[in-house]
Amino acid sequence: MAAIAASASLAMQEAAKTPSATPPHAMAASMASPARYRPSLLVIFSACLVLIGAGGPLLLRVYFVHGGQRLWLSALLQISGWPLLLPPLCVSLFRGRRHGIANLLLPPRLVVAAAVLGGFYAVSCYVYAMGSQALPLSTSSLLLATQLAFTAVFAFLFVGLRFTPFSANAVLLLIIGPAVLGVGPGAGKPAGVTSKAYWTGFCEGIAAAALAGLVLPLVEVSMERYGRRTGPAARAPPPYSTVMQMQAVMGAAGTLVCLLGMAIKSDFGALRSEAAAFGLGETKYYLVLVWDAVSWQLLNLGIMGLITFASSLLAGIMIAVLLPLSQILAVLFLHEKFDGPKGIALVLSLWGFASYMYGEKVQQKKAEAHKSELLQQQVASKTGDLELAAP
Repeated sequence: MAAIAASASLAMQEAAKTPSATPPHAMAASMASPARYRPSLLVIFSACLVLIGAGGPLLLRVYFVHGGQRLWLSALLQISGWPLLLPPLCVSLFRGRRHGIANLLLPPRLVVAAAVLGGFYAVSCYVYAMGSQALPLSTSSLLLATQLAFTAVFAFLFVGLRFTPFSANAVLLLIIGPAVLGVGPGAGKPAGVTSKAYWTGFCEGIAAAALAGLVLPLVEVSMERYGRRTGPAARAPPPYSTVMQMQAVMGAAGTLVCLLGMAIKSDFGALRSEAAAFGLGETKYYLVLVWDAVSWQLLNLGIMGLITFASSLLAGIMIAVLLPLSQILAVLFLHEKFDGPKGIALVLSLWGFASYMYGEKVQQKKAEAHKSELLQQQVASKTGDLELAAP
């Protein structure tokens, strides 16, 4: 036993002296799970922003219910809150100036990629607004929950996501759940909306979920491909200023697309008359627009934070988490019906979310056990080699 202990001690000393060898504590750190998959404070903070931004879809529905008809304006509300990020972004860059502001700014190629994705996201918001115009909030939010399924598929294609039985079950349930809404569309159809308009909005909601589900993995791919850092900074998670810059660039590009769409549709000249005819009054019309933009900005910033510090799939999961909260808000404030098909869809969606979260927990435990076993094998192998080499 003493010989073995002495050999193990020699193994540790040899590993520390040899440059090519890896110390046990460094080996354990390198074999641990990547930081971006751990529930850090930034991940929790981003998830809270998503939940706080749940009022965005509600206020958008309020805009349509009380007479709002400008689709490009409603799309603009979902992405135009990015100027709110400029003050904290400037403060963050000023505080980090000792490290070089140029090192904190986004690489040019990542800026271009973010701008393109921002325009893509603006189109997604426009399609979502088209569907929201004809659908109750509870229905449109359930349709938007299919974004998780599209995110999983596109993450598999572009990010290399590996499906587990639990994640596959979650995706399946989140596809079947919204499909149940088609069982009885008349029961949840808003007053004054024809069946054709309802089904058109239904398809538009699915299309918006598909477009948003495509944007999330592409953002993750762009940040991994064009946002890589070198040196010691490569081991640390990106600063939060990166999240704000990405959101600001995407928001600015998307805002330009929406402003162009509003100009083509001559929406600017119609805003004054729409405000005067708004059901809640002209003052509340502008309040709805302002607070809707703020709510969507909080939601978008939280989503970008989850993509940066976790993954695009977790961002899609958090959008699905908004589902129960949206249902409660719609019933309480808009007095919408919550009938049988919507109840079944809600249960299936929550079941899918629970299945995914449980599967992630199981996979994390398996990964930690496997890495611990590999670490023990490598240390035992080094110890055995030194025992054989000892005279």
